[in-house]
Amino acid sequence: MPKRRVQRAHAVKAELQVPGLSKAGSSLRLEIYASKLKIGEILIGRGSLYWYGRHRQKRKRISWTRFAEMMDELAYSK
Repeated sequence: MPKRRVQRAHAVKAELQVPGLSKAGSSLRLEIYASKLKIGEILIGRGSLYWYGRHRQKRKRISWTRFAEMMDELAYSK
């Protein structure tokens, strides 16, 4: 019996900038797509991460401490 292909709902494209991994300016950019439509972008750097919504010009800065709090709340809250 042939295997059925699973349709993936999400895709991520990555771009890595590494002038010196421990230096400022190093970053990882992830573009997130759902059903081939871009839903946002995350820029991950040394000090924090930034979220750009689908058609937004402004970014939202999130510190690593705040990010950890948000993930703990999502993963472990009742």
